[in-house]
Amino acid sequence: MEEINQNSQTSLDFNSEKFEPKDEVEIQQIIKYCFKKNLPIEIVGNQTKVDIGKKLQCAKTLDMSKFSGIIDYKPEELYITVKAGTPINIVREELKKNKQHLAFEPVNFSKLFKKDLNDGTIGGTLSCNFSGSRRFKVGSARDHILGFKGFNGKGEKIKSGGTVVKNVTGYDLSKLVTGSFGTLMVLSELTLKVLPLESETKTIIVSGLALEHALGVMGSAIASSNDTSGAVFYPENLRNNFVFNDLTHPGSITAIRVEGTKLSTDQRVSNLTKELVLEDKKLTILDSTQSEIFWEDTRSLKPLSNSDKNILRAVVPPSETVNLINRLKTFHPNYFLDWGGSLIWLELDYLSNQKIDQIRERILDSNGYLTVIKSPESVKLSSEIFTIDPIKFKISQNIKKSFDPKRIFNPGKMYTGI
Repeated sequence: MEEINQNSQTSLDFNSEKFEPKDEVEIQQIIKYCFKKNLPIEIVGNQTKVDIGKKLQCAKTLDMSKFSGIIDYKPEELYITVKAGTPINIVREELKKNKQHLAFEPVNFSKLFKKDLNDGTIGGTLSCNFSGSRRFKVGSARDHILGFKGFNGKGEKIKSGGTVVKNVTGYDLSKLVTGSFGTLMVLSELTLKVLPLESETKTIIVSGLALEHALGVMGSAIASSNDTSGAVFYPENLRNNFVFNDLTHPGSITAIRVEGTKLSTDQRVSNLTKELVLEDKKLTILDSTQSEIFWEDTRSLKPLSNSDKNILRAVVPPSETVNLINRLKTFHPNYFLDWGGSLIWLELDYLSNQKIDQIRERILDSNGYLTVIKSPESVKLSSEIFTIDPIKFKISQNIKKSFDPKRIFNPGKMYTGI
């Protein structure tokens, strides 16, 4: 725990419904005031993911978007430290100058929710822990946190990583905080691992494969020694979302990404083509420019962003994917697969509480879990957005109490009672 100097000047108006802190002193003062007055706070950044989870009715809003900037960046040591309100696109552009990147490919929800701001903030990204296509290779967003600073529900400052570790519960704090959707603490500063940006990217696209065959190809590609970094499947009905000069074959898209030097990628593409027995298939190899567009469209969920339909996200073992897709056909969803088939994005015309329960039951039967990403507010009010079993729910309640005893941070955002 670290004390903040409370003697610095502040322009805070505690009667305001919305706070936009300019430094950590003001963040701490706001939290301490709300803790003392028992005032619930909604924590937001650029609001690209604010519609995920329950709609909140809070007395105050803590807008972290003005608390922005790069604090420290050491390219040679492969880390960057930024304020939590820093936009992801600013971080990505700074890293590109040194041919580095955030390897976990933060998902960009701005198009899906029709937001003008790009990507959202680094704090919101890590709070939600949504990761892109490299997940199976480099881990999730939480695996790239080297350290963080933030404030618990009493306004006490917590550090994790570096030379000082505050561990109030005996848990790995970064694992707890990421994916908690702002229900445990207010992040103020994050130190992240960065990795070199490969000079060349090639994408093997096989057109026209049936689902089961595509899953076999993706699974074999991931298991191969040829070091793939992406594997997605788009059914034929989503094919028109991808228009490239070299992509002339009709039908479904099974895409395998390979990154490295030009010589290395050319060799591995050749190896994979032989290993996966693709020589007689409808094959296209996208170059680096086309590949960048293809995977950026995947990262920003482009095929699902052209409508106002409902969006669900399911994670299951790849061995269960075909069976689950078949069991979900009665709901007539559009879908595509990422993470080699382990991540299923679903789009449905109509969604009700009963339908969510039925879909969740099928996903649980497949040893997976469901997250409702986009749905009508009327459905959100009486449905669980996230999936959790009773034992983990009890544990989560206890963790919430230890971080935020008065439940002032995003109360009910993820689960009723947390």
